Amino acid sequence: MNSQFVLSLAENGVFTILLVTGPLLILALAVGLLVSIFQATTQIQEQTLAFIPKIVAVLMGLVIFGPWMLSHITEFTTDLFQNLNRFTG
Repeated sequence: MNSQFVLSLAENGVFTILLVTGPLLILALAVGLLVSIFQATTQIQEQTLAFIPKIVAVLMGLVIFGPWMLSHITEFTTDLFQNLNRFTG
């Protein structure tokens, strides 16, 4: 197992993490931005107002994107375990 193989495996792992968490992070960012714009236009200065819509949006995102996320994680893990003999020697 050389350093190029380890870097390739780490790159695949990081890419999988970004691919799986990306939709939820973008959703939370968009909802947070909309709530911030709403707070700025109405001059409501409540700090906890942004958390509830973000939590609800991420929960709904998990319901919508959950099966897709689980299939990508399962595919990566299955590929990792099937090639385990290449990793150990």
